Amino acid sequence: MQEKKLAPFFQKEIVLRKKCTSIGGQAVIEGVMMRGPKSIATAVRDEKGNIVVESNYLTPIEKKNVMFRTPIVRGFLNFGSSMVSGMKTLLRSGEVFGEDAEPSKFETWLAKKFGVDLYDVVMTFSVILGVALSLFLFFFLPQAITSFIQSVAHINISNIGIQIGMNFLEGFIRILIFVVYIWLTTLMPDVKRTYMYHGAEHKTISCYEHDLEMTVENAKKMTTVHDRCGTTFMFIVMVVSVLVFSVVGWQDFEGVGKFLNSLIRFAIRIALIPVVAGVSYEILKLMAKYDNWLVRILKAPGLLLQRLTTKEPTDDMLEVAIVAFKTVLQMEEDPNTPVQRFDVKKPLKKVKAEFEEKLKAVNADSSEVEWILSISMGIKRSELALKNSICESELEKAKKLLDERLQGKPLWRIVGDIDFYNCKIIISDDVLSPRPETEELCEIALNLIKDEDKVLDLCTGSGCIAVAIAKNSKAKVSASDVSKKALETALKNVNENQVSVELIESDLFEEINQKYNIIISNPPYIPTKEIDSLDKEVKNYDPMISLDGGEDGLKFYRLIASNAASHLEKDGYLLFECGENQAQAIKDMLIDFDVEIKKDFSGIDRFIVAKLKG
Repeated sequence: MQEKKLAPFFQKEIVLRKKCTSIGGQAVIEGVMMRGPKSIATAVRDEKGNIVVESNYLTPIEKKNVMFRTPIVRGFLNFGSSMVSGMKTLLRSGEVFGEDAEPSKFETWLAKKFGVDLYDVVMTFSVILGVALSLFLFFFLPQAITSFIQSVAHINISNIGIQIGMNFLEGFIRILIFVVYIWLTTLMPDVKRTYMYHGAEHKTISCYEHDLEMTVENAKKMTTVHDRCGTTFMFIVMVVSVLVFSVVGWQDFEGVGKFLNSLIRFAIRIALIPVVAGVSYEILKLMAKYDNWLVRILKAPGLLLQRLTTKEPTDDMLEVAIVAFKTVLQMEEDPNTPVQRFDVKKPLKKVKAEFEEKLKAVNADSSEVEWILSISMGIKRSELALKNSICESELEKAKKLLDERLQGKPLWRIVGDIDFYNCKIIISDDVLSPRPETEELCEIALNLIKDEDKVLDLCTGSGCIAVAIAKNSKAKVSASDVSKKALETALKNVNENQVSVELIESDLFEEINQKYNIIISNPPYIPTKEIDSLDKEVKNYDPMISLDGGEDGLKFYRLIASNAASHLEKDGYLLFECGENQAQAIKDMLIDFDVEIKKDFSGIDRFIVAKLKG
């Protein structure tokens, strides 16, 4: 379709529009939203200067309720839907620039008491406030000014013609307030930047409609005005409201006071908003179908008003708008195009508090929250205190870990590995998940080990003890276990940590044919009858072979104590980790040793340090 030449303030140059598109847009905070019949995309330039995109698919109009296709009604519904989605998009774009602010007490109270997200509250409040402000500025205020003029000028409104004339005056005042309001917003620097992005949106759409390659250079040649702009629609709404309100709701009701009459007229105008919006929508669609002198005259005021709501954009703004447009264009053409999300930041303190509250349901230690967050953020737990925010992508990972943890699965089995004495230890279903106390056992052993000592880790399981000692000493380390699958996991940990450990498949000492300077063991020590009373995260996930220590839990200690001396060098050491209230009984077994019982950090007798008697 050939585009006619318009007045100079409507268009900078004569161009030919070769194709039309149903894609429209909206300026947002430091970006542009583009929307097609089946998809929507928002592109924003973040604080680092990168263009980030969030996109999604929409329900096609043909699949929506029939009311969205019914003339007049569809206009009001689409207007309301666009206002809500536009507000959501505006707030969402603002999140890209969100400060690392701590949640307020009110925020925390809302979330805890009602499970309400402050973002939803802000969005709802913003919509309500926006509607209230519009009603005040464009309905209540024009009516109040008109009533004041009528009162001061002593105008007798008993005549119908005068009443209609006063309503026309009210409509003129409404339009004047609308124009002044828009002009005042242009004085605000942040709003002016938004209007520049509005201009970028129009230029980008025009560039496509003129069948030019979507580049910044081509888009710069286009005009900042477009006849499908929402500003034009709003102006049409103002004009239609003047016509409708001039013939409806102007009469006074007898026997009713002046103030009540004003309220009734105000209520009638509010009730007619759906009609005004619906009629305006149909007029806009009708005007889009034709291009003649009459249509151009009708479009002229809206196009002129766009000179206020659009400004000449910078090149980087055009880049953002083009990215948003191309994203929607691709999604419209290929429904398999993956959606994208902004990776915005969330206050870390608020997230941590929410996670801690939820983990109370499984009696988890509060430290697990720090582990979940640090793992999801790819940082050390010690670095977490230096962070104030967490990205949404990291938060999604954290939520998945939390959900599994709330089902009772131990954290380290969810993650698949654990940080043990500065070693990464892989955990499988065939081995016990290492406990913090076992790190203390490693510390005791390392304080005893001399260079070139030979060390045996008996009942090695995951190999965590053997790996930690091999990585932190010059000892020659061997590790044995009766379970072949456990040894397979131990081998993975040996390779993962790049250490040298000899792995031996052996039922305790059966296949052990040499002597060692130190033998370390953390054997199964739970009494058989107590296993059912263990926390489900232990009894349901740790292998039974790593838990069951026989009738009194001391089965393996007896077997090891009776054979250890023959596998130790002179002055060799036997080190045990044991269960609560087991240390003294184990000490009594070790008649060939000088025995010392050591406590763990919790003050429990946890470790046996036994030196072979000379």
